[in-house]
Amino acid sequence: MPNAPKRPFHTAADADIKRGEVSDVYFARTVQILTHRGDRKRVKAEIYLKSLPEDWQWGILAGVEEAAALLEGQPVDVWAMDEGVVFEPYQPVVRIEGTYVEWAQYETALLGLLCQASGIATKAARCKKAAGERQVISFGARRMHPTLAPMIERNAFIGGCDGVAVTKSAELIDADPMGTIPHSLVLMIGDTVEALRAFDAVVDSKVRRVALIDTLQDEKFEAIRVAEALGKDLYAVRLDTPSSRRGDFYRILEEVRWELDLRGHNHVKILASGGVDEYEILALNPVADGYGVGTSIANAPVLNFALDIMEIEGQPMAKRGKWSGAKEVYRRRGTRETVVLPTGRRPPDGSWEPLLKPLVKAGRIVRDLPPPRTLRDFVLDQLRSVPLDTLRRQGLRRDF
Repeated sequence: MPNAPKRPFHTAADADIKRGEVSDVYFARTVQILTHRGDRKRVKAEIYLKSLPEDWQWGILAGVEEAAALLEGQPVDVWAMDEGVVFEPYQPVVRIEGTYVEWAQYETALLGLLCQASGIATKAARCKKAAGERQVISFGARRMHPTLAPMIERNAFIGGCDGVAVTKSAELIDADPMGTIPHSLVLMIGDTVEALRAFDAVVDSKVRRVALIDTLQDEKFEAIRVAEALGKDLYAVRLDTPSSRRGDFYRILEEVRWELDLRGHNHVKILASGGVDEYEILALNPVADGYGVGTSIANAPVLNFALDIMEIEGQPMAKRGKWSGAKEVYRRRGTRETVVLPTGRRPPDGSWEPLLKPLVKAGRIVRDLPPPRTLRDFVLDQLRSVPLDTLRRQGLRRDF
């Protein structure tokens, strides 16, 4: 009989991460060497990035809560920007101070927590910015390892998504999961209208009735059938039209809208999913009322943060290509205007506030960590002042 695996899923346990065991081996060897030499120098290090993915102009910082949990109990002092803050390249988002050999083994995990979470939150924010007041739901958990689903959808929610699909993820953000009907239900029952009626008969009435209309027949005729079957109780129709149809998604949605309105079903909303990202959202906005966004958020480009020593024993010291010396980041109140200055220097007037704030002091978390909904509100408030033209326009079929 084959030997059973030691662990059923190929992931690190919380305790492994907390012990610093998820670390590149060269950090362990560095600690070994420095310990052998009796090196106990204190350093200041910073986390920031030099460029964003593709042509992005701003990022959303996420993963701060997990970073705090990672470093809690370690003999370090940490300053960080608020989770959910909009930031740009060359702005340090985290500063760490402590004896290097006591925290070096956490660099790999620390960067991993921030890089992926921030990439997901930023992509979600871009989709929400593109959608405006239209609903955006995170549908991407199935594209990633299930262990990561709550992390992915928490950060998608923080970035601006209005809801998430996975039950366990929804628990993390203290919300109800959101979803419609899968193609499999329609196939098992054999008819779109009958599947919708079965849903209506069984599922709690507080769940909105949304019909998936592209499983078996033409979307226009299926939209008419489900609207006539459920009447005012039908909230929306969802189209997940695959590329194999070789159709113009915009024109299909436009046709469905026309046919529904012509028959007095103006209340029925149209939701679009299937390969949607911020660029497709911008193109579909005139004919869509909301979006299910999957792979583009779940598989968002990571933000390539780096962690670099900037001071050793109080003396500026950094590798080439980096500006040595610890730094502060200030933002003018009520604006996104930001400056980076050497620690100890301040802007000339009092209209600026520091973005790097105490997070961990001697291993103790010293800042309240807001819940996901508060962080989402913070992100959405900032997005109002972010120009729409910071989203790339190339490749769109229609102007916006």
